[in-house]
Amino acid sequence: MMREILKMGDPRLQRVARPVEDIHDPAVKSLIAEMFETMHATNGAGLAAPQIGVDLRVIVFGFDSNPRYPDVPPVPVTTLINPWFEKLTEEVEESWEGCLSVPGLRGMVPRCTHIRYGGTLEDGTTLVREAKGFHARVFQHEFDHLDGFLFPQRIVDMSKFGFIDVLFPESGLADLEAH
Repeated sequence: MMREILKMGDPRLQRVARPVEDIHDPAVKSLIAEMFETMHATNGAGLAAPQIGVDLRVIVFGFDSNPRYPDVPPVPVTTLINPWFEKLTEEVEESWEGCLSVPGLRGMVPRCTHIRYGGTLEDGTTLVREAKGFHARVFQHEFDHLDGFLFPQRIVDMSKFGFIDVLFPESGLADLEAH
């Protein structure tokens, strides 16, 4: 079942999500399925449980290709319960980000370029993985949702934040985000 995505301004997006206590609870499996369905239906690169009003530390992300980010390499399809990450470099890169909870807008956001992340997979096993570039960006973006942050809060230069149809008028990207 596709879920409604909360929009910027909803106070539920500003809360720190609670850890999942029982990953084998059937409700967690249902939640993950609904998150993937919602992410795919909205052309998302990822989705965090708080974005659909669920106060739990669960994220899903990944794609082979994504029409909202047509020029980026694939990101492995991943589900993480109670994720964590650490920076493996101090190098930061700025790039455009958007968000299903901030539809129609993009902003230039600085993110660490090389991270290690991990968490529990849906089957109860542990995943630890290194990521660079857009893969690292997607993870950090989704992780931010778990701590109550949206990408506009990370923007350093607000002159690099605006509506997609104004920033990229010939791209057709604005049509993809009308949901």
